[in-house]
Amino acid sequence: MSSNDSRRAALKYYGRTGLAWVFNTSTFIGNLAIALIITYFFRQIGYGDAVDYVFLLTILAVGLWVTEAIPPFAVGIFIIAMLLFGFGTDFLIDESAPVELYVGTWTSNVVWLLMGGFFLALGMREVELDHYIFRQTVTRFGKSPERLLFGLMMTTALVSMIMSNTATSAMMISSILPVVHSLGRKSNYSRALLIGIPAAATVGGMGTIIGSTPNAIAVGALQERGVSISFVEWMIVGFPTGILLVWLFYKYLIRRLNLDEVKIDVSDLVEKRESGNIEPYKRRAVVVTFFITITLWLTEPLHGIPVAATAAVPIVLLTLTQVITADQVRSLPWETLMLVAGGLALGLALVDVGLADIVMSGIKTLPVPTLIVAVIFSLVAVVLSNVMSNTAAAAILIPLAITLPAPFNIALPLIVALSCSCALLLPVSTPPNAIAYATGLLEAKDFRPGGLFLIVIGPMAAFISVMIWTWLTG
Repeated sequence: MSSNDSRRAALKYYGRTGLAWVFNTSTFIGNLAIALIITYFFRQIGYGDAVDYVFLLTILAVGLWVTEAIPPFAVGIFIIAMLLFGFGTDFLIDESAPVELYVGTWTSNVVWLLMGGFFLALGMREVELDHYIFRQTVTRFGKSPERLLFGLMMTTALVSMIMSNTATSAMMISSILPVVHSLGRKSNYSRALLIGIPAAATVGGMGTIIGSTPNAIAVGALQERGVSISFVEWMIVGFPTGILLVWLFYKYLIRRLNLDEVKIDVSDLVEKRESGNIEPYKRRAVVVTFFITITLWLTEPLHGIPVAATAAVPIVLLTLTQVITADQVRSLPWETLMLVAGGLALGLALVDVGLADIVMSGIKTLPVPTLIVAVIFSLVAVVLSNVMSNTAAAAILIPLAITLPAPFNIALPLIVALSCSCALLLPVSTPPNAIAYATGLLEAKDFRPGGLFLIVIGPMAAFISVMIWTWLTG
């Protein structure tokens, strides 16, 4: 049983007894105690109060993100509050400093870009375009089991570049359950579908800046250092990498699971499952908004309108046409924006006080080439993402990666972000995995072979593609 599994079991037990707060509180205090002890020894080096304080916050944030004593988004808010308290007053550090930079992460371009993506995804879901895309996939690829698996995985990957990978997985898995139930849980094809779809949803997020929050964190961190990466520039790297990994994972499933003799009936999957009360003009409004937004994002180098400004298009048009109402806006994943803002603030603090440079200076003294350090970072990113939020893992590693010498100071943040989208080892590694596991048709061990495959192949593909892009762009 993994640490995450045991923690969840403990929470379930305490939840039944009404004492969940005892478990959370004791876990929080335990993390704080560990962070204080580690910081006490770190202080002996003598880097100064500011460095020591950010070091303490970093260790505590890592512990809270891993154990989830409080939700990950709450850790993000806690980080910003403690940075304001530490550097905006003289209670802990003798001299206060301007803290507008840390508060400003709430209004960073990355947050606005993600918000626009959230509105676009919600609009597609409200008019059931996601179900339409699913039916078209089954119609085109349903002639053979292998083709259907390929079609479903590729469609999942493409949709997850715009929509939440959680929402995409939930829709796709619920739609294929009739076939899975008819084949039974022991069928290799059932396992292929229930493992392949979550993997495609997670890896597909590599394709765009809004596809995965680690991507946005990397772009935001580089922007703070004066390096701008456009929507198209990201897609040049992320899109082929994500598609390649989905195809490799598909080939892996075909080779590992014998699907030659599988017979399936896709008639249940192509049934029209719409609610029937969707107004045609709303669907047209979403389609038009989608194409306007994506076109503006893709043509940014031509017109010069920042992608964050373009994010206002779906917000305005979809609320203007009443596709999205105020009540529906409340259901958006605001907690993701809180987590991203907190992660960006922690990254800024690590760089501003010089802690990132201190850590990387120590790493540079190791008797290994910088190339090996970059490879280690990519592996650490995917391993951490399997046991904690991939957004949190990116928030910790990307500020450190930026301090490496060129060209790795630009390449490594992208490699880390892409590697964070390769977590598939455990049922709790990603929400798509958890959704598949919650069907009760998979065991935890079913995820391990594919998870190990992506731990090796994912960072390797990310490393090669980013380094080629860096070399070509100079």
